[in-house]
Amino acid sequence: MRVTTLLGSAKKKGNTATILSWIEEEMKSLRHDVEHIVLNDKKIGGCLGCAKCKDSPDEIACVQKDDAIGIMENMVSSDVVLYASPIYFWGFSSQMKTLIDRCYSLVTNYHRPGHTSLMRGKRIGLLVTGGGPYENNVEGLFTAFNRIADFLLAEKSGELYIGGCTTPDELSESTREKAVELARSLVS
Repeated sequence: MRVTTLLGSAKKKGNTATILSWIEEEMKSLRHDVEHIVLNDKKIGGCLGCAKCKDSPDEIACVQKDDAIGIMENMVSSDVVLYASPIYFWGFSSQMKTLIDRCYSLVTNYHRPGHTSLMRGKRIGLLVTGGGPYENNVEGLFTAFNRIADFLLAEKSGELYIGGCTTPDELSESTREKAVELARSLVS
């Protein structure tokens, strides 16, 4: 399978990046092709809400010509897309949220007859890290991701929240095992 991972953290060696690397390592060991994209290294403008993308529903027709186009092309050509983000203010990081907003251009006729998506049938997953517990912290982000999966007509194939994070060197072996489980659920 062709897999695209989207690192939404500004830290290339932080908790999210470390756990994501374990997931990618497992997928590669299972002989899957993994492309790792660090969103913080990309130029991604916010969605303009112009809806010009709806004029060409069979292609990524966003009027902005920045790195988001190539990232979305990568997502569309992949079998699996894994979103990885630390939790910031009860939601996705700004890097991830900006890309998610731009994915508006991948969908046509949402909540209307003929709802279609360039991501239809793709497997997607979610990795979230944070310092706090799940309760009163990340529930809304997981609810949002479920709605994103529905919007994209994608198949949600795995999700993982790792709370209580401090530093990458403090991540436990059980966290690594959970990462491996997520990797396998995404590609099996």
